Amino acid sequence: MAFKEIVTKAVIGKAKKTSSNDFTMQTAEVPTTVLGCWVINHTFSGSKGDNKVNINGSFDVNVWYSYDTDSKTAVSTQKYSYTDAMMVPLKDNSNLSSASDIIVRCLKQPTVSNVTIEDGLVKLSIEKELGVEVVGEAKVKINVEEDEDDYVEVYDDDIVDEAIEEIDEQYLDEPSTDTEN
Repeated sequence: MAFKEIVTKAVIGKAKKTSSNDFTMQTAEVPTTVLGCWVINHTFSGSKGDNKVNINGSFDVNVWYSYDTDSKTAVSTQKYSYTDAMMVPLKDNSNLSSASDIIVRCLKQPTVSNVTIEDGLVKLSIEKELGVEVVGEAKVKINVEEDEDDYVEVYDDDIVDEAIEEIDEQYLDEPSTDTEN
C-alpha cells in the first residue's frame, strides 16, 4: 500500500463572533421621541493581525425622530466605523501566514438593539455577527494503488494503415503443410 501527500488550499480555521457596540448621534434638533432607526451600507474586510484576524468595517445609521414636542420629524444619518479582533483557532498545527486568505462573512446584519435619548443625544446599541474563515495550505495523505499502468495504448492511423497493408490475405487460403498421423 502506498501513500501520496497532496498540498492544497483548505479551510484551516473557522470562527464566529457576535458583538454589540454603543454609539452616540448628535442630531440637528433636540429629539423628543425616536420613531425608528435602521442600519444600511454595511461593508467590511479582514486582515491578518498578530495571531488573530482584524476586521475593519463601517455602516450608516439613519435615525428618524420627532422634535419640538412631537410636532415635527426629521431623519439624521451618520457613518460609523468599527474594528473587531477575532481569535480564530487553526486546525492541525496550521499557521496564520501572509499566504493565508481571510474570508469574512456577515452572519447577522447590524441591527439596532436599543435606542434612548439622553441629554439631547441619541444613544444606540448595534449588534452584528461576523464569521471568519482562514484558508491556507494543508497536506492530505491519500492511499494510491501500486504503480500500475492504467493507460490505454493508442496508435497513429498511419501505423495502423501500414500494419493492415502487410497482412497476407491469402494466409487462410493456403493449404496446410502440417501432416497428421
